[in-house]
Amino acid sequence: MKIPIFTDDPGWHGARLKEAFAKHGIEAVFVSLQDCVINLFGNQPNGNNLNIQIPHFDALPPAVFVRGVSGGTMQQVITRLNVLHMLSMLNVKIYNDVKAIERTVDKAMTSFLLQKNGISTPATWVSESRAQVEQLRRIARENNQTLVLKPLFGSQGLGIRKLLANETLPVPMQQFVDGVYYFQQLIETADAPHDYRVFVINGAVVAAMKRVGSSWVNNVAAGGRCESVNIKSNHTLISLALQASAALDIDYCGVDIIQSITGEYYVLEVNSVPAWKGLQSVSDVDVAELLVSDFLRKIN
Repeated sequence: MKIPIFTDDPGWHGARLKEAFAKHGIEAVFVSLQDCVINLFGNQPNGNNLNIQIPHFDALPPAVFVRGVSGGTMQQVITRLNVLHMLSMLNVKIYNDVKAIERTVDKAMTSFLLQKNGISTPATWVSESRAQVEQLRRIARENNQTLVLKPLFGSQGLGIRKLLANETLPVPMQQFVDGVYYFQQLIETADAPHDYRVFVINGAVVAAMKRVGSSWVNNVAAGGRCESVNIKSNHTLISLALQASAALDIDYCGVDIIQSITGEYYVLEVNSVPAWKGLQSVSDVDVAELLVSDFLRKIN
């Protein structure tokens, strides 16, 4: 069997997945979604009459593993997601499900679904209106709330900034803002800035780590330090991570959780294409093997 892994940058994660697939006698092939073709004409000269043409595949595979959906213009991103939607309609298993990817890549939708399902998450505001945002900032100042401005679509801590009360609001089309203001209330932590990444596969917590930030941003890509945690002893972390994954209806995910200085826990984000290199460095489980095993269970 041959399985495509959709990614533009296989790197360490791709290598680990390819190795895990090989242990099961399966060849994993790296493919960019940009190179796929939606073909609704048929009767091609090469005899490949598939509606969705995937490089290196003469027939549709039973499933695909999504390791990344690269950014681009709205039309490019919609086209890449459409490839996944169409494959799903053609009975190809998408891992993670494309609808789950859409729900999590959009931080506003993630926040909405968490709040709708009664899961603790920081106070959040989203608006395109600069005037409305200035009013929100005034109310936040009156309530002694520090706001964090995040890109609506983004990862690895890129573009995240604390917006101080007297700081000028970025212009709507500034890099990372791109016309939409997404704010969350800053959650202060005890001791050094830190949060938790909890990895969930098929409705079960398989690993977790504490991320200690070199600044107030804790992402590993932004310089955060990984520390092992005994997740089994923290029932609140487990419960919140499982509730979050259920709310997003997702095959696997990385759930980012923070504990406030007063003890409450909040879900910050749910990641549908989570990195796990840092987590693997402080965990005994083989995350890639667990992912591939779950993937294969769901197509057999």
